[in-house]
Amino acid sequence: METPGSQTSLHRANLERVVRAVRMAGSLTQAEIARSTGLSAATVSNIVRELKDGGTVEVTPTSAGGRRARSVSLSGDAGIVIGVDFGHTHLRVAVGNLAHQVLAEEAEPLDVDASSAEGFDRAETLVNRLVEATGIGPGKIIGVGLGVPGPIDVESGTLGSTAILPGWTGINPSDELSGRLGVPVYVDNDANLGALGELVWGSGRGVKDLAYIKVASGVGAGLVIDGQIYRGPGGTAGEIGHITLDESGPVCRCGNRGCLETFAAARYVLPLLRPSHGDGLTMEKVVRLAREGDPGCRRVVADVGRHIGSGVANLCNLLNPSRVVLGGDLAEAGELVLGPIRESVSRYAIPSAARQLSVAPGALGGRAEVLGALALVLSEMGDSTLLGSALPAGAPAFT
Repeated sequence: METPGSQTSLHRANLERVVRAVRMAGSLTQAEIARSTGLSAATVSNIVRELKDGGTVEVTPTSAGGRRARSVSLSGDAGIVIGVDFGHTHLRVAVGNLAHQVLAEEAEPLDVDASSAEGFDRAETLVNRLVEATGIGPGKIIGVGLGVPGPIDVESGTLGSTAILPGWTGINPSDELSGRLGVPVYVDNDANLGALGELVWGSGRGVKDLAYIKVASGVGAGLVIDGQIYRGPGGTAGEIGHITLDESGPVCRCGNRGCLETFAAARYVLPLLRPSHGDGLTMEKVVRLAREGDPGCRRVVADVGRHIGSGVANLCNLLNPSRVVLGGDLAEAGELVLGPIRESVSRYAIPSAARQLSVAPGALGGRAEVLGALALVLSEMGDSTLLGSALPAGAPAFT
């Protein structure tokens, strides 16, 4: 029988540390594995050799700092993960492998607010089509990450605000999609997944404390503290859109007045331009016109940036993040919106917190949330199926 502290137990723990490090990063050199796990170079070399012989990892030549090195990634045929992103107006699905390679991806328009049943029907169809297109059998699916545009109640697993998605009242998204696909489904709100996507693949790489701000039909923030998504005990952390900017301001959909969302979200901002620009405006079009020099659109984009900056200043004073990443269509405005955000932060945040903060546009655009959904599965999945072939005969797998 295995005992804690035994050589077998220690070996298993080291195997797990290496696999987890590679799984979260996608690929690492052996030197990087040693630094991230605290294991010696010799131990890492032996473990990598063992995992390679067992088919768990693949090793390819690379270079690091001008020197030859070996890049370690999980085997491409070890399994696949799926990301599903429900936006208010779209559905996006991606299929990836454990080496962080996206194998297939597709998006289509969808009115998510109208009907949860239709949304899940469309998601099931699209997932099955993309998995079939990869040529990988459905038995290789390890799990699905699912993003929804609203807060998830941690205890019940249901959407926490019926005002945001009234057609989803009482729906447990994880149970619904898991029942259709027959695999584990991990759910989070879209802002958290955007933060996770940028943390793993985009503008947040190498940063341990950041806030991802998504401005679309609403305004939300995904918070990363010490490298981990912070959700709060009820799952509603990051609802920056409901910070009060003006107690006498417009009535927000949450019932309060003057929330940040009423000054920055598309549903409130676009009507400001209707008298001068007509109907049919989208935030994407406003940003494009602003970049082309349209004075009205430039003014609106700058005002939105200043209001967002006020919310970011509050985050700086409370959490002191080192980076804020702006996502959504608004990020395409570049300095037209980032400059005003920085101005407000400089004005309203504690000087020491403002000096330490960098504000950057998201690198992933509209893909941030679906890539974050893939990353969610990679972070939540266990290692037992991956380590089984690397363990001695008769040894139980990790739990």
